[in-house]
Amino acid sequence: MKIYTKTGDMGTTSLIGGARRSKDDVRLEAYGTVDELNSFLGLLRAKTSDPQKKELIFDIQNTLFTVGAYLATDETKEQYNGKFLVSSEKIEEMEKNIDSIQEQLPKLNNFIVYGEDELSAICHVCRAVARRAERKIISVNQKYSVDVNIIKYINRLSDLLFVMAREYTKNSDKDDFFWKK
Repeated sequence: MKIYTKTGDMGTTSLIGGARRSKDDVRLEAYGTVDELNSFLGLLRAKTSDPQKKELIFDIQNTLFTVGAYLATDETKEQYNGKFLVSSEKIEEMEKNIDSIQEQLPKLNNFIVYGEDELSAICHVCRAVARRAERKIISVNQKYSVDVNIIKYINRLSDLLFVMAREYTKNSDKDDFFWKK
């Protein structure tokens, strides 16, 4: 099987279900941004040495494949049947991770300037891409209907990445660098 199909040479691609869409369609923008986020999370996972963080990030990456598949599905031709949905339990699990990490961090009173260490900087890149993915998914939701748990999951993911960045800074024996007004 060849990696190239030539079916996209005129600027269109197929959704799951077979419908063709322009490569700048709102759905493709959304799942392309989710794929970009997943790639950066792969970099974060490759750079971290903490086995628990590696497992957490890997689980998030797998969930993001579910999100991408959901966004790439033409619901008029293909039924979801729950296979591309994000459960409420996934969101609750993420909230527990956020709370657990945040309990160990000093109080935050100002904006952080990113880059005190490599892992926290990568987390902030992931967080920024997650926020963009969220905006793209909201755009999809305005044209089509998006399952609310997907929107919640991406929103919580950016929060998780923020506290993980702060945790990596703390664990590297550095302090957050705050914005000087």
